[in-house]
Amino acid sequence: MKKYVLIVAGGKGLRMGGELPKQFIPFQGKPVLMHTIEAFYQWDSTVEIILVLPVSHQSYWNMLCEELPFSIPHRIANGGETRFHSVRNGLEYVTEPGLVAVHDGVRPFVNSQVIKDCFKEASVKGAAIPVIPIIDSIRKKEKGRSFPVDRDKYCCVQTPQVFTTAILKEAYLQSYSSAFTDDASVVEAMGEEIFLTKGNRENIKITTPFDLLIAEAWFAGKEKKG
Repeated sequence: MKKYVLIVAGGKGLRMGGELPKQFIPFQGKPVLMHTIEAFYQWDSTVEIILVLPVSHQSYWNMLCEELPFSIPHRIANGGETRFHSVRNGLEYVTEPGLVAVHDGVRPFVNSQVIKDCFKEASVKGAAIPVIPIIDSIRKKEKGRSFPVDRDKYCCVQTPQVFTTAILKEAYLQSYSSAFTDDASVVEAMGEEIFLTKGNRENIKITTPFDLLIAEAWFAGKEKKG
């Protein structure tokens, strides 16, 4: 079965407080985005990788690939106004029936087992996303007050989110809604059920300076083990 992954990297890095977009921040001599691509290539070198980048970032990316160098095969699609539009643009390169994953470009620590499990579940049930348990106590805010809720009824959602190509392409024919927070919400809006698989807690999304500190520690640990 044909396998695709859309790696969405449209962030401007505003929450980092710097000018360099977060997907280009270097670790161990190469940007976060290259580590993310490598995670999928190491899982399965036959997966077709589609990188969705803003047009304004593409020449910089191409320069990085030449200078480092970086030779993992991938195609580039143009980023859109929102993540929704970026994924829709990337789906134009999905031309064969099979499975397609959508993954955040700044989640470089996803492990092969999580990817494998998501693809396996989606191959059977059509739509699968990785989640992890909430470990903190949580409260609901309502009408100026707050109330405790059972954290066991909730979970944190990660990527990759994997779907059959038919389901995801049909879902992205819908009009954009601000209620679409991820691909699962887009697919669910047309009546499809979403199935859950086990994520990995280190699969963080690097969006803040604190996330950057965690990533630095994780990369340093990997380097020592290597």
